[in-house]
Amino acid sequence: MAVYERSYRRYPGPLTSARTRSLALARYTWEDVRRSRLLSPVLYAGFLWPLICVLIIYLHHNFDALRLLDVGVNRLIPIDTNFFYVFLSVQSTISFFVAALAGPGRISPDLTNRGLSTILARPITRTDYVLGRMLPLVAMLSAITWVPGLLLVGQQTTLAGSGWLAENWRIPLALVAGGLLWVGLLSLLAMALSAWVRWKPVAGGAMFVIFFVGAGFGALLNQLLDVRWGHLMNVRTLMATVWAWLMEGHATGGAGFGLFRVFEREEIPVWSAFLVLALLCAACIRLLAWRIRGAEVVR
Repeated sequence: MAVYERSYRRYPGPLTSARTRSLALARYTWEDVRRSRLLSPVLYAGFLWPLICVLIIYLHHNFDALRLLDVGVNRLIPIDTNFFYVFLSVQSTISFFVAALAGPGRISPDLTNRGLSTILARPITRTDYVLGRMLPLVAMLSAITWVPGLLLVGQQTTLAGSGWLAENWRIPLALVAGGLLWVGLLSLLAMALSAWVRWKPVAGGAMFVIFFVGAGFGALLNQLLDVRWGHLMNVRTLMATVWAWLMEGHATGGAGFGLFRVFEREEIPVWSAFLVLALLCAACIRLLAWRIRGAEVVR
């Protein structure tokens, strides 16, 4: 048997750090996401309300502009906890649509075209793969939720003084913790649906089913059994309960705004909201672990 010359040589160049290998996938995922013509208008709309909030805060501390516009201070929206409730609720609603458009379709093409085995054959773990696919979505959602919220807090503190921040120290903590929890939940859910539902429109529709149809079933359960535990099926009520506790120290009825609201006389314990959200995140991680594998066994 002939013995051929061994011409293979190992790559002599620098190796990427194991901690940053997922950034290569993130870069290509971002290039794919930004081509979406439907996503761009929705994402840009996420910066409209923060700009309006910047103007409101500015007018509160600029009496010359108020006199020019013939607007009294008492007619402006007060910069308090409710102001940031409204901000977080509006931005979270927009971020949901961003996640429904950008999240599904990140993992399913690799599974459909049998490219996942090729990717995982390289020195990249399953965790790095999921993080690489998820990082662009996390960045987009953060850019329209808690990041501009912190900028608004900084603007208000600069104009009103450090005393305002001392009195409302829970607000920036609630924006960061509550925003990251919402971003993480949306990202994990979008990745799990992308891994299990290969058709992108169906995966996006499944997110609407989970967030809106589930809330309808929960409301029906409350009416039939005369209980309030049906709100555990309403992810938006769970998030509003968590935000109310983070901002005020307790979940009061009527807190929140729009789709994210704690209903009057129908409050649920804060621990139950945290527990259900943690279980939902854990379920998404488990579904990803089942689906993201280097080899597929076909029986």
